[in-house]
Amino acid sequence: MAGTGTAHLRETDADDLLLTVRNLVMEYDTGRAGKVQAVSDVSFDIKRGETLGVVGESGCGKSTVAKAVMQLPRPTSGEVKFKGVDLAAMSPRELRSARRTLQMIFQDPISSLNPLRKVRHIVAEGLDVAGGRSRAEKQSMVDDILSVVGLDPDVAGDRRPHEFSGGQCQRISIARAMVVEPELVICDEPVSALDVSVQAQILNLLEDMKERYGLTLLFIAHDLAVVKNVSDRVMVMYLGKVCEVASPDLLYAEPLHPYTKALLSAIPEPDPDVVPAEITLSGDLPSPIDPPSGCRFRTRCPRAAAVCAETEPQMREVRPEHFVACHSPLDTDIHAAPEGGTD
Repeated sequence: MAGTGTAHLRETDADDLLLTVRNLVMEYDTGRAGKVQAVSDVSFDIKRGETLGVVGESGCGKSTVAKAVMQLPRPTSGEVKFKGVDLAAMSPRELRSARRTLQMIFQDPISSLNPLRKVRHIVAEGLDVAGGRSRAEKQSMVDDILSVVGLDPDVAGDRRPHEFSGGQCQRISIARAMVVEPELVICDEPVSALDVSVQAQILNLLEDMKERYGLTLLFIAHDLAVVKNVSDRVMVMYLGKVCEVASPDLLYAEPLHPYTKALLSAIPEPDPDVVPAEITLSGDLPSPIDPPSGCRFRTRCPRAAAVCAETEPQMREVRPEHFVACHSPLDTDIHAAPEGGTD
């Protein structure tokens, strides 16, 4: 169930961890209605060369986490350490320099591109900001990266975004992110606005780019099937909290969290002879302005007990490398903690 804690953070060499987010909180003031708790005490880490997949319903805080990592805007509280340095504590000048190795691919490929600028100038903008290269060098780098993402620079370079399809615009967005040679790329639902056939092309391109440039990816999506195929580790979120963290094979084969199981049951099977699994999730997502006490998932959980309303579950390792924030994980001998305490 949706909880808190840092048990799933790995104790390893600082050089091995590229990004460590600890106790991240993001709140937005709505005026009379109060503050929206978009992200509440979220922690995770990503090793160099790893892909962390983040999944959950719309409104669970996935994109807010991505923007908070990029400091767009800065988080309300918490640490976002990139290569051991807290981005939240950086000055604007220091942050501008750090963003050369920290890039983002946005969900809507068309609206994320300036409609008035030519593709060549859009892709080169990061190089212009970074400085230190001649015009000829920048031109060469732009042409090279456009070719890598599957676009002819001679044809595409002098055209504008409205002259391209959604898939082509996403290739331009990837080129814009990659031209500055980043170490970490945040992919905020990069294929959700694309046709299925184009989705496969973009996913294959991202995998090729990861291998070619040694990238580390934070991959956000609501499609669990997509996340399973691209991720080394998966984090499930619900209403601004982390529910479960595990490798995709463990998570998909034996989910421990009732919410994760409900999400997996919603994945369609392309086989008419397969009886669809019963979807155990019911009810509406609670308001992030006034979330439920204790476990935030308890109002929709078939396993909710009295302790779930009184005590927020803590993230813990129930199986090797399989972490869950739940008082009564699925398929285990662990049951709800006594009233007034945690397990």
